[in-house]
Amino acid sequence: MKAFRRLAVATTASTLLLIAWGGVVRATGSGDGCPDWPRCFGSWIPRLEYHTLIEYLHRALGVLSGLLALALAVLAVVLVLRARRSGDRLPIPRTAAWLAIALAPLFAIQGALGGWVVLSDLDPRVVTVHFAAAFVALALTVAITTLAYLGDRRAGDPGYAHLAAWTVAATYALLLIGTYVRAEGAGLAFRDWPLMGGTLAPSLAVSGAAEMFLHRGLALVVVALILWLAVRGRTMQPRSRVLVTLSSLAAVAVVVQVILGGINVITELAQVPRAAHVAVSAVVWAAVVALAVAARRRPQLPGGRPDAERDLADTPAPPASLRDAAGAYLALTKPRIIVLLLITTVPAMILAARSIPSIALIVATLVGGTLAAASANAINMYLDRDIDEVMRRTRQRPLPAHAVTPEHALRFGFVLGAVSFALLAVTVNVLSAILALAALAFYVFVYTMWLKRTTDQNIVIGGAAGAAPVLVGWAAVTGSLAWPAVVLFAMVFVWTPPHFWALAMRVRDDYAAAGVPMMPVVRGDDETRRQIFLYSLVLFGVTLLLVPVASMGPVYLATALVLGGVFVFRALTLWRSPTNDRAWRLFTYSITYLAALFAAVAVDALI
Repeated sequence: MKAFRRLAVATTASTLLLIAWGGVVRATGSGDGCPDWPRCFGSWIPRLEYHTLIEYLHRALGVLSGLLALALAVLAVVLVLRARRSGDRLPIPRTAAWLAIALAPLFAIQGALGGWVVLSDLDPRVVTVHFAAAFVALALTVAITTLAYLGDRRAGDPGYAHLAAWTVAATYALLLIGTYVRAEGAGLAFRDWPLMGGTLAPSLAVSGAAEMFLHRGLALVVVALILWLAVRGRTMQPRSRVLVTLSSLAAVAVVVQVILGGINVITELAQVPRAAHVAVSAVVWAAVVALAVAARRRPQLPGGRPDAERDLADTPAPPASLRDAAGAYLALTKPRIIVLLLITTVPAMILAARSIPSIALIVATLVGGTLAAASANAINMYLDRDIDEVMRRTRQRPLPAHAVTPEHALRFGFVLGAVSFALLAVTVNVLSAILALAALAFYVFVYTMWLKRTTDQNIVIGGAAGAAPVLVGWAAVTGSLAWPAVVLFAMVFVWTPPHFWALAMRVRDDYAAAGVPMMPVVRGDDETRRQIFLYSLVLFGVTLLLVPVASMGPVYLATALVLGGVFVFRALTLWRSPTNDRAWRLFTYSITYLAALFAAVAVDALI
């Protein structure tokens, strides 16, 4: 069993390296470094030339991988025959054994395809078939390795397993299209990124444009699917460490892959990013295949027992009526929080334009921003459903109240995010869409999934997501960012901690019961009040910084001085004479403060 596992790991590593080196061959233009096959310039010993050595090493890795696959197949046959003769149980999963036996002829076919690539003078269609077979071989080696370590018992979460299977299919399609794009030399069909000819809906008449458009569109789908798997993997009950690890690896790898795709365009297909793009694509593929195989297994409880019961929170009673259902989904978006966020968007747009922008632009920006915030809030409720069930003030939210299933809430959040990005990109501009999507991702992955449950500085850093609407508004008008937008962002960023900590002091017992390390729970009320006062002083200074940076006039200056002075005074009073009522009054005043301050920004810009 140990020998089979080790050999499977070695075969997987060799195959992964083979595909990665194939990317080096393509990036360096060394595909014809050996113009004949199977020998190189009529000899088994390669010439000491740059392209020849690169191509020959690729062939050598192919031979090594084939030999490892053959050894794995032979070992599998030996184990199967031995088990049949002795009547004992097969020491490796039966599925892994049959896949290992099928792997050897696949590598033989792959070697023949490699020869066909050379003899066809690197025909794009043949190159695509060659890479397609290589990724199938990698998928088999990964599946064999995963089964060897985890077993092949099929009792996992069916919904998660189906989602993982669809992700594998979409990823494979993306890999094939990407391979064809490289083989056709269409990687620079569009020389701007993430745009395509200055737009998201380009003309497809240019050679290679259709393939590249399909490649980028499918890439967005794959990214969304992998992120969905990562989010669900971290919140499954019981939680599977294997699924969390594999889905996180896939998520990180696919994000790196997207960045490399942009670098490829920016550097006009420089060798290093081109080769890295292929290598990381193989890592993404290996991770999603391993995830799909592992998802078919029943998650294990900490004591090693398989989970025997479904999470009751995942099987709620359906809403009583269409109206109740609509109300539940609306509640998922936290509409009151959205209103607070959008208060800052329009003034930022007015300041950027120094006039009132077109109504169509304002409406498109607000609708897109609303959908982005609603998406973030819905996914946040999905991730925090265990906390919400414990805290008294959140027990009536849709998920703890069993008005919406967790799966539907997560799907709702992802759909809203996709619609938000598409709407902003098409009707406003791509920069505003990217900023809104970045804020959504930051709120979900950085704040909700990481900071909120690990540090008392969670709301300090997480406040960046709530400050993003001013950047979206500014970018919507100008198509760029500038220092006034940065100061507006800083104002909301610094305002968030004292605003939220004032509320947290009132509900500290709820946070303590839920195990959330908010400032009042971890450091106590005295330190929280001191921090609120210190942040109020910083906030006062930051709001005044906007005067020279954005050339603000007396209306804004007077408003900032008065409102900021009152904020500091209330924070000082709370520090010296602490009561829950004063904390609550500071919280409610902070909302009025933010709205009035940004209203002054708009009025001052107009006059």
